[in-house]
Amino acid sequence: MSKPSGGKVAVGKKVPAFSSLITGGGSWKASEAAGKNVVLYFYPRDNTPGCTTEGEAFRDLAAQFNKANTMILGVSTDSIASHEKFKAKYRFPFELLSDEEQALCQLFDVIKEKSLYGRKFMGVERSTFLIDASGVLRQEWRKVKVPGHAEAVLAAARAL
Repeated sequence: MSKPSGGKVAVGKKVPAFSSLITGGGSWKASEAAGKNVVLYFYPRDNTPGCTTEGEAFRDLAAQFNKANTMILGVSTDSIASHEKFKAKYRFPFELLSDEEQALCQLFDVIKEKSLYGRKFMGVERSTFLIDASGVLRQEWRKVKVPGHAEAVLAAARAL
């Protein structure tokens, strides 16, 4: 994972160049999306109920995102091996980025304090970012609730 240049992302500003390991082998560079909109959705963990439901919602709308000239990429801190299994199990037609070193998570500011059964810890806050075909961040959703979310992102992508 190459360190992104510059500070954190901001709506209306160009997203700094970045690269990350991707399912299917190798690494993916943001420049590979030139001319396409990108949905970058960050989720806490592979194979957990909310993350699976979210992935399935994006999967079920993938053809419509494609028609809207928009590629979908899921991001978590899980390994590529874990991502490959998760992607295959749920037949996701899009790739997953592995951010084990949390460089992308830091760039998009999605590592937040969370609480589970009274225990506090740092983890990925479910968040989605819509980047336009020229690399500018157009919209962000933070503290995402899964029901209806993929549909809202699709509507925003169609409006670009």
